[in-house]
Amino acid sequence: MAHISESFSGFPKEGLTFLSNIIINNSKEWLDAHKEAYEKDIVLPNKAYVEEMGEHLQILVPTIHAIPKVNKSLFRIYRDARFHRLDPIKERIGIIFWQGDTHRMQSSSFYMHYDPFEVFVATGIRNFKPELLSTYREYIKNDSKRTELHKILETLKSKGYEIGEAKYKKFPRGFEAYVNKPHAYLAKHGSMYAFKVFKPNKIFHSPQIIEQNFKVYEDMLDLHQWVYNLTLFTASQSYS
Repeated sequence: MAHISESFSGFPKEGLTFLSNIIINNSKEWLDAHKEAYEKDIVLPNKAYVEEMGEHLQILVPTIHAIPKVNKSLFRIYRDARFHRLDPIKERIGIIFWQGDTHRMQSSSFYMHYDPFEVFVATGIRNFKPELLSTYREYIKNDSKRTELHKILETLKSKGYEIGEAKYKKFPRGFEAYVNKPHAYLAKHGSMYAFKVFKPNKIFHSPQIIEQNFKVYEDMLDLHQWVYNLTLFTASQSYS
């Protein structure tokens, strides 16, 4: 992993102020005029966080991708201009660590985003694209896989974590023979992730945020591994 000269000392309060200012002044011209503050208060601490958290996550997942670059572990600050002509700049910062060779958003991952109002920490995949959704539904036709996932989710809920809600009200086509089997409700999901939300606080602005978030990711490791195995199954189906 490439060395970064800046050590992580927490996310600065100035970074949240910067994001609050984007809400008021959402334009490329404003961002261009404040590039120095953007680099100092957003980019540098984010890169330092990726390096520090990446070293921690390698304890859990030795092959985790923790790459402190834009379009890798760091998300672009610009939205897609085709759909956001009036608000081209994002008001929240996203950071992701993923496992596997597929696209980072379709890989099992440890994720965080923050803005002036909340910090969102999650594990899994937040939206299945059609290919992954299709193989997910095939995957959970296996009784043991479905039961394993249900137990993981129940354990996480017992620890106070939240689970992404089911996307669909009806069972998918082809699942008719399974609707009365245990934990069939899982077929109504269009994603699979667990998360925790908290307000930016003293810990967020200190190095302790590493330990706090790592504890969340450690608690969610079984879910991460289950989703990672799903992506391996998806890849095997693609090549079969």
